[in-house]
Amino acid sequence: MRLVRWSNLLFLAVLMWVMEKWVAVPILDKAAFGEQLPAYLLWLIICATVLIAAGGYVINDYFDVKIDRINRPDSLIVTHSVSKPAAMRLSLILSVSGIICGVISAILLRSMTIGMLFVIVPGLLWFYSSSYKRLFMVGNVTIALLAALTPMLIALANVAVLQLRYETILPYTTLVHDMYAWLGGFALFAFLLTWIREIIKDMQDQMGDRELECHSMPVVWGEKWTNVFITVLIAITLAVLGHLWYHVLPFPTTWASLSTRYIVLGIVIPILGALWLLWSAKIPSDYKTCQQVVKLTMFLGMLYSFVVMRMLPLL
Repeated sequence: MRLVRWSNLLFLAVLMWVMEKWVAVPILDKAAFGEQLPAYLLWLIICATVLIAAGGYVINDYFDVKIDRINRPDSLIVTHSVSKPAAMRLSLILSVSGIICGVISAILLRSMTIGMLFVIVPGLLWFYSSSYKRLFMVGNVTIALLAALTPMLIALANVAVLQLRYETILPYTTLVHDMYAWLGGFALFAFLLTWIREIIKDMQDQMGDRELECHSMPVVWGEKWTNVFITVLIAITLAVLGHLWYHVLPFPTTWASLSTRYIVLGIVIPILGALWLLWSAKIPSDYKTCQQVVKLTMFLGMLYSFVVMRMLPLL
């Protein structure tokens, strides 16, 4: 269970369920369409995503044995608790099972895009673990893009169902635009926060990365300029939140007032706290604390969808 990062997989499953029930369904209800994605298809897509992610975690540990012996010897699983051949077999079983579930869901939805994603993503995770993560910035951006795909999969699935059932009237509504706009907003948030967290993880692991000549950002740029880059990403994230607050949300309602307080207390302050921890970090455990704060912010950002659900009828 530790090898497949069960807590991360649980977060992933909850995130997709929340994006469907608290964002996509209220958008459909507002347009008087009602829930469109059948429950079995939703869970098939969630299972496919979770299985592929689990396979990615296992293959990542498989390729990271040498680095983990330096960075985190006490938590090394592959070669200690699980042999390398067993880890490889487990990764293949999980990934292939995820691909099968994903392709079945794509066939039922008649969506070539979803089918291609479930075939391409496991390959990206393999190449990320074997080579991309050792390249300057490539690995960080790859994982951030894959994180952003999670809410977008829910948008793609709902749009696919709508196109199957309402192809003739769909162009005369703003439903597709609204679906991609709202879930795309969560995807952008996931992209930025994941990118920030991945770079902070590189800061934590730079000792092993230097030893094995990985070209991570802290190794190439040094800690100071890496901190500057993370600060810029945090500034962009705050600017996106500011745009959402000023241009999208209604102000004279109770839920809008709650939204403002939630954004400030639940997202902005934790991000600024992570920034303070980053600049004051001295040892690997400090960076670990910093990335945990970023992870908490991602969780709180996901829960913001409950506020969205309550506000959508007012927009």
